[in-house]
Amino acid sequence: MQATHSAITSVEESVDARVRRRLRELRTQQGLTLQQLSERTHIDVSMLSRLESGKRRLALDHIAGLAAALGVSADDLLGTPPQVDPRVRSEPVTRNGLTMWPLTNRATPSGLRAFKIRMSASRRKPPTTLRVHDGHDWMYVLEGRMRLLLGEQDLVIEAGEAVEFSNWTPHWFGAIDGPVELIAVFGSRDERAHLHE
Repeated sequence: MQATHSAITSVEESVDARVRRRLRELRTQQGLTLQQLSERTHIDVSMLSRLESGKRRLALDHIAGLAAALGVSADDLLGTPPQVDPRVRSEPVTRNGLTMWPLTNRATPSGLRAFKIRMSASRRKPPTTLRVHDGHDWMYVLEGRMRLLLGEQDLVIEAGEAVEFSNWTPHWFGAIDGPVELIAVFGSRDERAHLHE
């Protein structure tokens, strides 16, 4: 509950700061003094000054009056941030027979990132020692047949099949009889480990 309250407070503070900035910007763009804005809004000059400087918190009932006095919508005054382009534009990375395209711009709070992976048909020979590292892997094979060595198991993962395993189990994955395409979700350490195995 405390973390949620803290997150809500943080969002409110950023909105409050945005409104203060927009209030000052719009007022100065229109060449209005605090006195003139005070006359339009029926809010005391000293109160407006404290609102703009952040010495007084902005109340929701101030928004409509200030927006009307400045001739803008409440959304304009709130200074809603522009929509972020949702497209992921990261470049693929190729190493050790794997080309990995990031499907997320950044890791989630838990450190997870999604990737599309194309595995070269030449990635067939497992290392003499299977890797173990921190984390957890989730993979879904889109095309091809993937070999997964997982502890004592030697598995063939077909297109349309998914696997999930702890990286504390010795593991390796490679191609069987041609290239393999898959979607994978890795933690940040898993990503580095697979590219450098």
